[in-house]
Amino acid sequence: MKTMRIVNVAVGGQGNLLASNLLGQAALDSGVPVVVSEIHGMAQRGGVVESAIILGGARSPVVADGEADIIVSFEPVETMRILNKANRDTLVLTNTRPLPPFTVAIGAAPYPDTTEALKVVGRKVGKLIAFDGQDLAEQAENPLSLNMVMLGALFATGELAVPVKSIKKMIRQNTKKRFVPSNIKAFDLGYKAALAA
Repeated sequence: MKTMRIVNVAVGGQGNLLASNLLGQAALDSGVPVVVSEIHGMAQRGGVVESAIILGGARSPVVADGEADIIVSFEPVETMRILNKANRDTLVLTNTRPLPPFTVAIGAAPYPDTTEALKVVGRKVGKLIAFDGQDLAEQAENPLSLNMVMLGALFATGELAVPVKSIKKMIRQNTKKRFVPSNIKAFDLGYKAALAA
């Protein structure tokens, strides 16, 4: 089985760690060797949260610079920040809706132009799939389901050795019951968006 190195990056509160853990559990459920690791920034203050999911066996839980096969970014500027992990063949999935940090919110720093930033990303990597994931989360009637949208997009790539039924099983088992319908809907919307991109 080919080793697949996936890096998820988000701003604190966007649900990155839940998404990573669900993917890890789905891999185990389907018999795929997996290692999941997390790097927490100032997550509770809107800082960066990075996690790595390595499918197919790994000696290290760390994805080194240039080693990521797939990057899933929940926020466009964080896509730029994590580009050191990418190489010419990396597939990048990104939400295009900004979630400006505190320094931007109070006017102490500018927010980069998202269109220009994504052009830079597109020139550096093998393939870029970019869409407004937050809009899809809102369509699913759960604004906090961006993580499920991005999981759906990831599964739509066809790059994972984990079946969709396994990840949906984990979503049903490991998220609050009242959010299960909207989480599944968000996953499906993300899946369709990535296929259409």
